[in-house]
Amino acid sequence: MKSYIRITVLTAVIFIAGMILVTVLTSGTVTQETSRKIITELNDIVRTAEDHRNELDVLSGIGYSGDYVILDMTDNVLYPGTAANDELTVEKAIQKRYPHRYLKDESGVWGCAVILDDGLDGYRKLRYRFITGMGIGGLVILSGMVCFGIYLNRNVIAPFRKMQDFAGKVAEGRLDEPLEMDRDNLFGAFSESFDIMREELSASKQRELELQKKERELVASLSHDLKTPVTGIKLAAELLQMRFSVKAETSGTDIVFGRSEIDSMNEGVDGILQKSEQINALVSDLFASTLDDLGEFKVNCRDEDSQVLESIVKACDDKHYAIMGELPAVIINIDRKRMSQVIGNIISNSYKYADTAINVDFRLSDGFLEMCIQDHGNGVPADEIDLITNKYYRGRAWTDSGTDGNGLGLYIAKMLMKKMNGGLTAESNDGLAITLMIPLS
Repeated sequence: MKSYIRITVLTAVIFIAGMILVTVLTSGTVTQETSRKIITELNDIVRTAEDHRNELDVLSGIGYSGDYVILDMTDNVLYPGTAANDELTVEKAIQKRYPHRYLKDESGVWGCAVILDDGLDGYRKLRYRFITGMGIGGLVILSGMVCFGIYLNRNVIAPFRKMQDFAGKVAEGRLDEPLEMDRDNLFGAFSESFDIMREELSASKQRELELQKKERELVASLSHDLKTPVTGIKLAAELLQMRFSVKAETSGTDIVFGRSEIDSMNEGVDGILQKSEQINALVSDLFASTLDDLGEFKVNCRDEDSQVLESIVKACDDKHYAIMGELPAVIINIDRKRMSQVIGNIISNSYKYADTAINVDFRLSDGFLEMCIQDHGNGVPADEIDLITNKYYRGRAWTDSGTDGNGLGLYIAKMLMKKMNGGLTAESNDGLAITLMIPLS
């Protein structure tokens, strides 16, 4: 915009200068006032000559601005004025349209006074000055056009050619080559926007590659995580099968189990159930993440009594680590199934990474019921606290420790809270504290 203003001001200056130039060049030309002056002088000459027919030399004492001559009726020069002209006749004066007037007395016409000016000198001067002015004006306009052409090529055409080449590079996937630009031209900001687009495309491509890498890592991690409980289930099942076989071989027709044997088998069944729950949790997280990517993950919120949160915590707290605070009696708007998944993921993470008591506290705040779930483990470094809810992200300490995990638990919890018109925040203070913003009805 500033460049456009400068061009406009420059054009205005050139126009004003041209007007001044034309005014100066056409000033001082013959006008009607000048013609009247010539006629007045001619009348003075005639009157003086008629009064002093025999003493025409008196005319030399009178200063006239133009050249003139007095002829008799036979075209002889009676008075040369300021410029004698022997070849001039009355007929030629009339042909050349010189201002003239006959001299008379009582006997009749005796001569003719002629001013040697056809009245066109001013117009000739005007024509010359006009042609000169037009020539100079044309040169000025031509120079302006050349300068504008250079400016246009430098600040419009050249940048567009660069952007055309740049677009070709982007189409070829060459996103590491920046767009050269000059911010002083009209399209400086436009060019900068194109380069920002290139940077965003490059960053997007890099993120896509990183996401693909994380997805491959996730598949490998899930394969490992699934293999562990499957192996446990297989071993427990083989152990139970072996015990049944041994018991069948050593017993008669009726097989009787002792209390200790039943307790041992129950422990084996519990192990199978726990391993099955691990597999179910892993598959559920992966399924939820996939549905979210496809945009088909849905929640169905309804009004619930806040006491449902206590039931959900008890159902998810297999190790009985949770210490419940006072729960306000309010009506909340949630999807009970999804809220169970949120709280279950948070408690599962606490088991995995902290394995300490879990404090569950509540408070009302501006249309929400805040539910804070805090363990007392090592917490999360400050530079990672905002990252732990990102998809596939696991803290450096836990990644290096070899602890099973896929980086989906807190991501899914935050995503579900957002879909329920709530929110999830994380803080690290004497352990990890996850706060759920649960909307009130």
